[in-house]
Amino acid sequence: MNKTNKELMKHYWWMMVIRGVAAIIFGLAALLWPGLTLLTLIYLFVLFLIASGLIDIVVGIFSIGKHTRWFLTLLMGILELGFGVYLIRHTGVTIATFILLAGFILIFKGILEIVGAFIEGVTATEKSLAIIAGVIGVLAGVVILLQPSVTIAFVWVLGLFALISGPITIAIALDVKSAVEKVEK
Repeated sequence: MNKTNKELMKHYWWMMVIRGVAAIIFGLAALLWPGLTLLTLIYLFVLFLIASGLIDIVVGIFSIGKHTRWFLTLLMGILELGFGVYLIRHTGVTIATFILLAGFILIFKGILEIVGAFIEGVTATEKSLAIIAGVIGVLAGVVILLQPSVTIAFVWVLGLFALISGPITIAIALDVKSAVEKVEK
């Protein structure tokens, strides 16, 4: 881990933990209340998107010129925030629109996770976890796009994705924190 990555992650690793916790909360809500109305599901998903998007934007902006993944992080944050704002302003979206947005967000985020894993300055553990999270994101997005409507299966796929990706995100954050602490010693 180079000096600029170390400085960046020293200050922002905890934001990844917040994103992971938000994913876990969303996943639990989706799985514990599978009969959620579409409106409630949209609001929960929007809260997750906005939190994740804001975190990615902050980290992306503060990492400009400090690591090679800043553009991908910033782009994902803008997309998540944009989709979140769109969904909050258009709560009457059709089921098909919601399914498309949810599926494409997960696929795009998964692809960015996989691409980001192959950029220099990533620990072996972070790389492995990012690839796993990316593959799970792409698979969940594809499964969601294949759903003809919002059903219990759709809610379960979203919930399971969040419950799997949340702990992975937290594990990556803690690995990064540990790597920073090792470099500082």
